[in-house]
Amino acid sequence: MADDSRNIRQGVINRQGAIESYAAIGDSFTEGVGDPGPDGTFVGWADRLAVILADQLPHPESAQDGTAAAHGHFRYANLAVRGRLLDQIVEEQVPRAKQLAPDLVSFCAGGNDIIRPGTDPDDVAERFERAVAELTRSVGTVLVTTGFDTRGVPVLRHLRGKIATYTAHVRSIADRYDCPVLDLWSLRSVQDRRAWDGDRLHLSPEGHTRVALRAAQVLGLDVPADPDQEWPPQAHRRTLEVRRDDIHWAREYLVPWIGRRLRGESSGDHVEAKRPDLLPL
Repeated sequence: MADDSRNIRQGVINRQGAIESYAAIGDSFTEGVGDPGPDGTFVGWADRLAVILADQLPHPESAQDGTAAAHGHFRYANLAVRGRLLDQIVEEQVPRAKQLAPDLVSFCAGGNDIIRPGTDPDDVAERFERAVAELTRSVGTVLVTTGFDTRGVPVLRHLRGKIATYTAHVRSIADRYDCPVLDLWSLRSVQDRRAWDGDRLHLSPEGHTRVALRAAQVLGLDVPADPDQEWPPQAHRRTLEVRRDDIHWAREYLVPWIGRRLRGESSGDHVEAKRPDLLPL
């Protein structure tokens, strides 16, 4: 029965025109921090995935005014807000996603919980699973997202074991609820420092692009480029240059980040979802 459910769900994803609406829920990763658009609003992998999804729909020949309609009837919402913990996402965003009832929801949460001292990845995973169960009863398909392999991330390198444990839980939960998995741990191209923003905590525009391409692949869509394509060669960095960059990073990003943690503040305080409704692209 589980196999039949998985096949039906995958068939819906792969059929042309099946995904006409998409809502993204999560934290800064899904909001798109590190990938600023021309107007200053963050873009990010979810917005980029929405464009790929919209392009899969048949394009109507023209609108009533004679102009071409770019993306047919596709609608997209991004409810993610930077700094949000899992329980906040479940309280604030999951009910809204259920209300919108889109064909697809991407659900990435728990990362901010895992990096906090003393948190238990098993406990976080139990709460994550309850949210997945709730979502799968209300929306078409739930795409869940694993953590990154943080072996090359200075701030998070020592948390690699906790993140790996949580990632294993997410994959198991996906199996139980027949959810497609955006496996970021296995995406080798984001191990390159060029995939990351200057704060070393969020993806760069190219990093977000590669994640969007991998997400589209997971959903069975054709993509215009390989997300694991090798990066161009770059000049060797001298030790002094690396050390100077590390000092700049610590001053500009690490110290303020630690300060917010000590004060109990979040980068998402007073920030609202950038796209709270299902709207055409």
